[in-house]
Amino acid sequence: MATAAATSASEAEAEPKAGPTAEGEEDEVKAARTRRKVLSRAVAAATYKAMGPGWDQQEEGVSESDGDEEYAMASSAESSPGEYEWEYDEEEEKNQLEIERLEEQLSINVYDYNCHVDLIRLLRLEGELTKVRMARQKMSEIFPLTEELWLEWLHDEISMALDGLDREHVYDLFEKAVKDYICPNIWLEYGQYSVGGIGQKGGLEKVRSVFERALSSVGLHMTKGLAIWEAYREFESAIVEAARPIAGFLSPFDREQTFDSQLEKVHSLFRRQLAIPLFDMEATFAEYEEWSEDPIPESVIQNYNKALQQLEKYKPYEEALLQAEAPRLAEYQAYIDFEMKIGDPARVQLIFERALVENCLVPDLWIRYSQYLDRQLKVKDLVLSVHNRAVRNCPWTVALWSRYLLAMERHGVDHQVISATFEKALSAGFIQATDYVEIWQAYLDYLRRRVDFKQDSSKELEELRSAFARALEYLKQEVEERFNESGDPSCMIMQNWARIEARLCNNMQKARELWDSIMTKGNAKYANMWLEYYNLERAHGDTQHCRKALHRAVQCTSDYPEHVCEVLLTMERTEGTLEDWDIAVQKTETRLARVNEQRIKVAEKEAALAQQEEEKAEQRKRARAEKKALKKKKKTRGADKRKAEEDDEKEWGDDEEEQPSKRRKVEDSTPSAGEAQDREPEAGLLGKSVPVDVDPPSKQKERAAALKRDVPKVPHDSSKDSITVFVSNLPYSMSEPDVQLRPLFEACGEVAEIRPIFSNRGDFRGYCYVEFKEEKSALQALELDRKNVEGRPMFVSPCVDKSKNPDFKVFRYSTALEKHKLFVSGLPFSCTKEELEEICKAHGTVKDIRLVTNRAGKPKGLAYVEYESESQASQAVLKMDGMTVKENVIKVAISNPPQRKVPEKPEARRAPGGALVPRQIYGARGKGRTQLSLLPRALQRPGAPAAQAENGPAPRPAVTTSAATEAPKMSNADFAKLLLRK
Repeated sequence: MATAAATSASEAEAEPKAGPTAEGEEDEVKAARTRRKVLSRAVAAATYKAMGPGWDQQEEGVSESDGDEEYAMASSAESSPGEYEWEYDEEEEKNQLEIERLEEQLSINVYDYNCHVDLIRLLRLEGELTKVRMARQKMSEIFPLTEELWLEWLHDEISMALDGLDREHVYDLFEKAVKDYICPNIWLEYGQYSVGGIGQKGGLEKVRSVFERALSSVGLHMTKGLAIWEAYREFESAIVEAARPIAGFLSPFDREQTFDSQLEKVHSLFRRQLAIPLFDMEATFAEYEEWSEDPIPESVIQNYNKALQQLEKYKPYEEALLQAEAPRLAEYQAYIDFEMKIGDPARVQLIFERALVENCLVPDLWIRYSQYLDRQLKVKDLVLSVHNRAVRNCPWTVALWSRYLLAMERHGVDHQVISATFEKALSAGFIQATDYVEIWQAYLDYLRRRVDFKQDSSKELEELRSAFARALEYLKQEVEERFNESGDPSCMIMQNWARIEARLCNNMQKARELWDSIMTKGNAKYANMWLEYYNLERAHGDTQHCRKALHRAVQCTSDYPEHVCEVLLTMERTEGTLEDWDIAVQKTETRLARVNEQRIKVAEKEAALAQQEEEKAEQRKRARAEKKALKKKKKTRGADKRKAEEDDEKEWGDDEEEQPSKRRKVEDSTPSAGEAQDREPEAGLLGKSVPVDVDPPSKQKERAAALKRDVPKVPHDSSKDSITVFVSNLPYSMSEPDVQLRPLFEACGEVAEIRPIFSNRGDFRGYCYVEFKEEKSALQALELDRKNVEGRPMFVSPCVDKSKNPDFKVFRYSTALEKHKLFVSGLPFSCTKEELEEICKAHGTVKDIRLVTNRAGKPKGLAYVEYESESQASQAVLKMDGMTVKENVIKVAISNPPQRKVPEKPEARRAPGGALVPRQIYGARGKGRTQLSLLPRALQRPGAPAAQAENGPAPRPAVTTSAATEAPKMSNADFAKLLLRK
């Protein structure tokens, strides 16, 4: 019957399962089949050997060590490294040098996880068995190992196990492995390996104990728990098969004690499994029906149907996990919320463990899990184990260490162990100075709770005082040297020490000394610090010291002096003498008068600064008006000059040709090929060719201006700014921008109009306006900012009139400190977003990655990486800073951009005489350093300095008849007349 059941189970596995499938399912089915075959043969060999000599092992072809040999073959098929043969000694030498480098790096920083992994890999490759074992041991003491690392280590140790002592060593490794994370595969390997020792004393109980613990740990796992149940059931079925041939020779009593009881164990496993919601439950039920000789009890069928109903409730969450990509934190969080509503502690614990396998570097998840265990289960071994694993996974999170200390105190752990844990926390490498203050406070609170203050002196009290002194020294030396701050500006540790000395030890003298020290650390200017000290004196000191403290507070407080003065007067009104009252009134009036004077001075200073700003604004306004007037005057002069030139040309005649001294390139002024042939150059008077029909420069300028006026301007209604976005940095090569951009923006909402901007020649200028029908569409379109369009990042910003809002700036990213975001520099230009994400996601959940590019879309070697939490970002900084990426050493830091220096607005310059000289007198860009005088020095004539006008340009000098006076400027027509007169 059991053989038929085994056959049906194999057939059921070959068929498609009802539950979700994954890649490599056929390989898993083959591996499961191999494991069951190995289990059956190993158990059969051990069972027949124990039951009598009638069975010949050699005849059956099974030896005592077949179980171990076949298990070793099955378990090492995937991971055994094989024999490596090196052809070159250079490669071996290279590996040795790399091993030495890694060992030296670990001696400097023992918390380098990747360095540990690389060292183990190289040592294993070189066959250094002793060294690789030591390296693995060191790494396992610092970090929890992943399932892959544990299985590799276990397979290596299994292959080297020779005797019973080695087997015990492997058992110890399995015990360590199952404690790091919940790993069904490791439990399965553990059960299979323990079957190999079934022939030893207590071997059968050992196997059953391992499988029962495996079921308690992962038996409820809906997708992977089935393998544990099947392996355990096959083990018990193999024992039944081994005992079946001799069952007929046993007495009814012996048969009931052995064979029937063993059958009941298999029945029990089937019933237990069918009462739990697991995938592929239907196949298990069918297998039980075929295996069992008796009808299935009604209670079992009811439990089975109930489990099927529960399975339907769990399926959406399991399918969400299968469809999502690792680490699936959001899906696990939803699953955890669902399980906590149901309230089954075993299932809640299982889903937390499953989530932590993929999110072991998320401190918030560890905090939530440990908090649940502290408040609900309260099982000492389980709670402390989870806290210990939490700080090993996230040693940089101070909250986990504080909770660990509280849990150990709550469960009565020895004082030496708690102190040792605290010392480990100090060496964990926190990322903020305040973290060290928090862990010291947690430890000092623990030490304070150990003290019996009814005794005048005790060992615990002295330990507490020495710990306070050590904390202050540690913050002053270790923390300030590293962070340039103590992390405790308000001196909270010293305040707590002073309260303990005053209230619990009745030692006000020590408390006053501590408060004196607190005030000398820059806290004397704060009223709340003085009032805290006053309240302590009021409760545990005397009136004299209270009065003294308040007098000092009146003199030193700068933030709220009125409040301190009021407290002093109130105390003297209720307790003081007339003399005390007079002194208090005199001191408070003097102090408040001085404070008022200071405030008046500050107010005057601020008013003066405000007036200066107003004057500067007025000066800038006048300068802009002068620039506009100067431009207008220049335009008037230019028009008069063009009119004079036109009059000269009319006097010169229409039949004479004009020879310009210099041709200027004007848009659309180049003649066509036909016109060029018609207009052959005529020979001039001096034998030179003279171009025909070329307009003078004045007409060329007029034609260009007219052409510019003819270009239709793009109208924009400022009242529609709320439904319009401004799009810039587009490729100039876009032939039809409105047609090409419309599909992109229509995804945000209905587009009313796209208005591209063109130059005078009709070329696209790279920006446009996109007008929508609704405001929400425009807001959604802003999310397209920095989207790649034909190789360039497209800039999308709100449509704002900068003439009305000159200070408006659009920058979608924060410029302040962001502890959950990293700034990465030194990246190779060829590094893609996907490659960087692959590197970063090993240290936490990556929410966003932004590669910084220039306006042309070319990378600048910089990037911003946003993690889900601050702790993940901090861990990534520790791991990635100094990493080599494509032969480039990158730098990684918490994102904290420096403050931008706002450039001063251009103002009118002041001449030596004090007059304002507009900047436009030198052109649009001012006077450049390449703006040189091209007049030869031999022809330069010293001129008298022109008088400066109070406003506008300098006045022209009076015209004189002197020979030294400069000749008036001549036009091209004048030069032509002079040439023809010769």
